[in-house]
Amino acid sequence: MTKTAIVIGSGFGGMASALRARKMGFHVILLERLEQLGGRAQTFEQDGFIFDAGPTVITAPFLFDELFELFDRKLADYVEMMPVSPWYRYEFIDGTHLNYGGSVEDTLGEIERINPDDVQGYKNLLAASKEIFDVGFTQLAHVPFHKFWFMLKQVPALIRLGCYRTVWQFTKHHLKDDRLRRAFSIQPLLVGGNPFSTTSIYSLIHYLEREWGVHYPRGGTSALVAGLGKLMNEVGIDIRYGQDVVQIESQAGAVRSVRLADGQQVEADLVICNGDPAHTYQNLIAKEQRPSWSDRRLSGLKYSMGLYVLYFGTGKKYEQVEHHTIVFGKEYEALLTRIFNGGEAGDDLSLYLHRPTASDPALAPEGKDTFYVLAPIPNLRHGEDDADRRNQIKERVLDILESRILPGLRDNLEVCFDFAPSDFQAQYRSQWGAGFSIAPIFSQSAFFRFHNRAEDMKNLYFVGAGTHPGAGVPGVLSSAKVVEHLVAQDHPQTAVDSEWQTV
Repeated sequence: MTKTAIVIGSGFGGMASALRARKMGFHVILLERLEQLGGRAQTFEQDGFIFDAGPTVITAPFLFDELFELFDRKLADYVEMMPVSPWYRYEFIDGTHLNYGGSVEDTLGEIERINPDDVQGYKNLLAASKEIFDVGFTQLAHVPFHKFWFMLKQVPALIRLGCYRTVWQFTKHHLKDDRLRRAFSIQPLLVGGNPFSTTSIYSLIHYLEREWGVHYPRGGTSALVAGLGKLMNEVGIDIRYGQDVVQIESQAGAVRSVRLADGQQVEADLVICNGDPAHTYQNLIAKEQRPSWSDRRLSGLKYSMGLYVLYFGTGKKYEQVEHHTIVFGKEYEALLTRIFNGGEAGDDLSLYLHRPTASDPALAPEGKDTFYVLAPIPNLRHGEDDADRRNQIKERVLDILESRILPGLRDNLEVCFDFAPSDFQAQYRSQWGAGFSIAPIFSQSAFFRFHNRAEDMKNLYFVGAGTHPGAGVPGVLSSAKVVEHLVAQDHPQTAVDSEWQTV
């Protein structure tokens, strides 16, 4: 008889896992609590403006190609992926800027304009990043880290690559100019980490961008989600919306079923959870069934920062603004220390501004622009984001944008709403409203991160930001490859089409 795999949650990790499990021969039921696919990659629409809720930077697009190729299809037949150039524009507090992306020569030209003394340093940084990439991404991102001995085998290579250093130390070693050090050390923030405490293995992101560039789907991230949804329907995945899983049930130490909020019980041979592992362990699994993850241990983990996201549409176009803009404040290390260690973020914020209409004008009414701006702030462990606090952050964000990037912004606002850590907690069931699950510090990476195969319950697996290899679109898609590997080991009689062999 065909075995049943239940996938909880339809973020990119969940959809990728559903497709991989279906290719392996399972009957797949995808349970989504919301009324649309995508998880954090869902879409908001208001008055003709279309907003990506979350992921806006697509790197390593081959990971999406793979999902369609599983079924002899092509991604290009479902969605158009457009290269973005420049990848990012960095705006510094002194009024200078750096356009980053394109060829290496383009980047070297920009660096020479900022500080000629750092041209060779950037070449050295790029070479070092490639070495880390060749190990950390090419060799290790798609394989399980659930055995300590496997982790130990990687230590010599990681030491040789200097991964005991932080990302900031790595960048500082190669570059002299503080502006360039900031620009080329922000990669951990894309996956929820502090550059001053995150291991420099995450510097591989720099070369990952260089290898495949930065892309954006025509029609917004929702078009990519829709393409995956169409593929899932075509291959027979049973997608069920409005299904709130409240308990993962086991018998004799193995998954037996999941129970929904309406009392319905759905039986399964295995469960792949795309929810936040911390929330899942604490709220969906009985205490006696998870001795490896007690409430005390979960409470002792360090979580990624919170995110304040302001979505807005303008009645005019800001043609001079690129697709992705990083706006640095005066402070850097001091701001990140406050954000990750508690306290208020303060007024001197750094921002990520997304203008998708720079690449796809159809995401706003004619002659208008769609934006979202993201400000890293402390998560809910360090205080609630009540109405007063949210309004203070909103006004400060608008002040910064209006004075530095978008003149006359307030007079041109037509749509404006926000999303804060309390919304991440309620909408995505994210522990402490953290934007990227647990922080990617060394003691919470690889073997020390939530395992893709649950320790205390057979046939329970995890994909997504909280598990190996980590957050970010390439990370969560790679986590689905890790789970495919593990499921093939545990269910060899079903996984007849899997490429994986036991390691």
